[in-house]
Amino acid sequence: MLSTTTKETLRATLPTVGAAIGEITTLFYRKMFAAHPELERDLFNRGNQRQGDQQKALAGAIAAFAALQLEPDQARVDLILSRIANKHASLGIAPAQYQIVHKYLFEAIVEVLGDAVTAEVAAAWDELYWLMAETLIAMERGLYRRAGVVDGDVWRQVRVRERRHESDDAVSFVLTSLDGAPLPSFAPGQYLSVGVHLEDGARQIRQYSLSSAPSGGDWRITVKRVDAHVRSDGSTTPAGEVSNFLYRNIFEGDVLDVTTPFGDLVLHDDDAPLLLISAGIGCTPIMGMLGHLAETADPRPISVIHADRAPSSHAHRAELAELVDRLPFAVMHRWYEDLGARHPEDGLREGRADLGEITIADGTRAYLCGPLPFMLAVRETLLDKGVASENIHYEVFGPDRWAPALT
Repeated sequence: MLSTTTKETLRATLPTVGAAIGEITTLFYRKMFAAHPELERDLFNRGNQRQGDQQKALAGAIAAFAALQLEPDQARVDLILSRIANKHASLGIAPAQYQIVHKYLFEAIVEVLGDAVTAEVAAAWDELYWLMAETLIAMERGLYRRAGVVDGDVWRQVRVRERRHESDDAVSFVLTSLDGAPLPSFAPGQYLSVGVHLEDGARQIRQYSLSSAPSGGDWRITVKRVDAHVRSDGSTTPAGEVSNFLYRNIFEGDVLDVTTPFGDLVLHDDDAPLLLISAGIGCTPIMGMLGHLAETADPRPISVIHADRAPSSHAHRAELAELVDRLPFAVMHRWYEDLGARHPEDGLREGRADLGEITIADGTRAYLCGPLPFMLAVRETLLDKGVASENIHYEVFGPDRWAPALT
């Protein structure tokens, strides 16, 4: 709980800090990486840093957390911090690393805002930072305890038992333990981190959703090869370092460094009707959920919606249909921007996903995964169709700019 004096100072300075937060976070990362190059090389996603995505996500999270201390909304605070805590746990973040962030973040604040950072202002933002940091540390400690690991000790080695192509640009890897013992269970929808050593010596880490049901003692992830492409503004998005490394270099029998599963996009333990919506490789956590629902013969009404570029691009296309067929009250709707020689039919349409004609039962819980613009558009449609905002759950691949955007 922030002091009254701190809240008054934050309220007075939030517009100024908020306006400069993007510049502050950019400078923060530059200063931190200059002092600790190993963090950029071995912990942070270099691709997101180059594109500015991580800076924007951090800026949004700080500004949103500050605003929510002035106009309290505990559900929104929990949403923002739960995402961050699970991501941190999947990286093995330890409490001492918050001291490093504090040092360079406040150096950046002082450098950008100059004389505006009085002792009173610095004390208020320092109190806010440690409230956020200590809350995250406590949440991460709880995640480590529930996973049965020492704080930050989340890494293990696994062997690739099977590699299989799931579409024209995606492969799945079935992972098993080195000693043959079952791997720890997980909740459908969760993810794990994969760390690989690249040719330049960097150890880069990425998260991949577990794309099968939590049964059998093995884990499965599905990796989409990310190619470089030119944006509409003429800038170039670089190829995915880790996805291409895995796609080109990892085969049966190889050993990978991975973490214990984490993530808060999990099925709620109730009997609410389900709406599972995905686009592109966002199908992977949905596949984990569907696999679990099929194995338990779940009797609920379940609507499955998927959008993709073309049938050839749709990872797990045949498996998705097979899982839906196993569920007694499930229906599937698919949209492809290019159907090729195929013709539209019941449940199969050409173009972009349109939920306008989809009937949504009262009390439905919706689970979304796909590109952020897709999910934000779907959310607006779901709200218009009467789905409660607290019943719309999501997963973002990469830095989370969803929750701050809704604050």
